Amino acid sequence: MTAPFTVYIGFDRREPEATEVARASLGATSSIPLEVVELREQELRSQGYYDRPFRTEDQQRFDLRDGKPFSTDFSFTRFLVPVLQDFKDWALFCDGDFLFRADIKELFGLIDQSKAVMCVKHDHRPTESTKMDGQKQERYRRKNWSSLILWNCGHPANAALTKDVVNHQPGAFLHGFKWLDDELIGGLPEHWNWLEGWSSPSITPRAVHMTRGVPTMKGYEDIPYADEWRAFL
Repeated sequence: MTAPFTVYIGFDRREPEATEVARASLGATSSIPLEVVELREQELRSQGYYDRPFRTEDQQRFDLRDGKPFSTDFSFTRFLVPVLQDFKDWALFCDGDFLFRADIKELFGLIDQSKAVMCVKHDHRPTESTKMDGQKQERYRRKNWSSLILWNCGHPANAALTKDVVNHQPGAFLHGFKWLDDELIGGLPEHWNWLEGWSSPSITPRAVHMTRGVPTMKGYEDIPYADEWRAFL
C-alpha cells in the first residue's frame, strides 16, 4: 500500500449531496492521507474510458448492451478502477451513498495481498420493488458486494478486467465478479458496508450504506444515522 491511498467515490448527477457527505465523512474520520477521486460518468465518457449506451423510460435507465435496468451513473464505471489505476497498487471504491463513521485506516489494515478484490459478502435479498427516487430494485447474485470494493489493482487476475470488458460485458458478469475465481474474492466484516434497512441493528457500523435512499429523499428522512448524515451535509 502506498500513500496517499486512493479512494474512488461514485458520483450520481441526481444526488450530488450524497457524494459530498461520503467525501466529507471519509476525510473527517481518516487518520491517513487520502487521494479522493469522484467517478463522474460524463468525464469518463469524454476521456474515452466509458461508452455504454442507455435509454431512459419513465426516469428508469436501461443499459442497451444487456437490456437490464440500472440505477446510478456509477453502476458500471466502478469496474474501471483497475484501468484508472494503471493496474497498480490497492484502491478503494464505494457507492456515493456512504457515511463513514470510523477511521478508514482500519479497513486498509485488513488487506490480504493474495486476493484480487475484497468486499462484504452480503446475502442481500431486498423485499421492496423500488428504491431511491423510484428506481427499480433489482435482485441478482452477490447483490451489493460491489458497493464497496477493496481493489488489488495489480493482481494478475484483474488484468482481465480491461476497458473493453467493462464496456461490453453484462452487469451480472461485472457485479458477480465473474472474471475471478471465488478464492480470489476476499471477505470483509459487515460493519464496513452496513446496509440500511437490511443489516442487523446489533452491528455498530463503521460505514453506513444508505442503499435504499439518502435522508434528502422523501420517505428516508428518518432512517438510522440520518442525523449524522445531515450534520456532514
